[in-house]
Amino acid sequence: MSQDIIYNAQLLKGVLPMLALALLDEQESYGYELVTRLRAAGLTSIAPGTVYPILSRLEREGQLTSRLQPSHSGPARKYYSPTGLGLDSLQEARNVWASLSHVVDATAMTSRDRAPAPELP
Repeated sequence: MSQDIIYNAQLLKGVLPMLALALLDEQESYGYELVTRLRAAGLTSIAPGTVYPILSRLEREGQLTSRLQPSHSGPARKYYSPTGLGLDSLQEARNVWASLSHVVDATAMTSRDRAPAPELP
């Protein structure tokens, strides 16, 4: 069996900004480096064309800041890091994810283990 994990595109679309902010909070990165880090985290089939629009949107919204760094192997690289607003958004996203994952775990992941609901009189 392949180690690649297939993710629902809509679910992934909803969590990628949070994942990008979280990884950039740990270490500023340029776009392709972030793609590599996401792949290393388990999103093995994530494409650069998926990540770059998210970085652009987060920067446009003021959640990321960027700086150009000369590169010895080609054009300058654009390094991203979260702003205060981005860190606030990250914390809010983490809180929402924690609540949602609790509901999913309590409902969908254990539904076979739960006793059936009692019948109403």
